[in-house]
Amino acid sequence: MVPMSDVTDELDDSPMLEEVLGDALGKLRVFHAKLAEEGEPRGLIGPRDVGIIWERHILNSAAIVPFVKEATAKKQFKTVADIGSGGGFPGIVAAACLPDHRFTLVEPMERRVEWLNECVADMELNNVTVVRARANEMIEAIAGATGAQGGNRGNGSARNGKGGKNGRGVAVRGPVLDLDGKPIQAKHPFAVVTCRAVAPMTKLSGWTLPLLERGGRLVALKGRSAQEEIEKASKEIAKCGGIRPRVVDAEVGPGLESTHVLMVDKK
Repeated sequence: MVPMSDVTDELDDSPMLEEVLGDALGKLRVFHAKLAEEGEPRGLIGPRDVGIIWERHILNSAAIVPFVKEATAKKQFKTVADIGSGGGFPGIVAAACLPDHRFTLVEPMERRVEWLNECVADMELNNVTVVRARANEMIEAIAGATGAQGGNRGNGSARNGKGGKNGRGVAVRGPVLDLDGKPIQAKHPFAVVTCRAVAPMTKLSGWTLPLLERGGRLVALKGRSAQEEIEKASKEIAKCGGIRPRVVDAEVGPGLESTHVLMVDKK
């Protein structure tokens, strides 16, 4: 077996990397090296991906960056939640490209949370928080902080800390806890929610749209069936306050196959 560190990526020396990734390239080279060395053994990428990490994972993830910037252009607080962050796609990549945005990476699996925290430290990303939780816990935490009604409970009920009573004897719920039993610090809905390959829109709508503030936007990397997903999920999208669902082709890099970005605005 050839050691992962000895496998050459097709785009390692391509000027395209600096052209597309700009100032983020240095940090993303650290990410690339870590993925090439540890990604396949840790179950984060497939064995066939090792020689095409730049194209399949990093440049593909970076394709959402212009759409995130567009969605936050007029917003004072440029906050992004990345749901089901997994190996860091697209959350780690987007955070490296957008240092003026604040990212919350939401991932339930302990081993992946460990990986994400390692990447944040190794890449010196000071605009990222990693939360070990499911989307539902985040929705419940924000709903509790804002007094709004919680979203879709289809992926499990959020666990709550012990409550109590206020000065008038009215019961008060305790904080929503993450999967490590720690209070989730999310207090406000997000300007943007991102994700890649998490679930079809019939499920994804209820896991993402309730996390958005009014005027916020879902930006999801999808496959060729993206438009069909929108059509099948029209009721779920509307129920969660989504409007203007659409799919656009997003450039990955000169000469590379484009990807599909599905977007939904929150009314």
